[in-house]
Amino acid sequence: MTRIVNLNRARKSRALIAARKAADENAVKFGRSRADRTRLEAEARKLRAALEGHKRET
Repeated sequence: MTRIVNLNRARKSRALIAARKAADENAVKFGRSRADRTRLEAEARKLRAALEGHKRET
């Protein structure tokens, strides 16, 4: 006996799998690791603090 398949559900399942694959590929291609993000955020905070420290009071 063959298994009865809901074609709409099968189509959506295939589309979901394809979208996840594309998302994973984009994450590898364009994403940054958590360590990179935290390092860049720390550098930005340090630069902002340095800039604030050099501002003149009026």
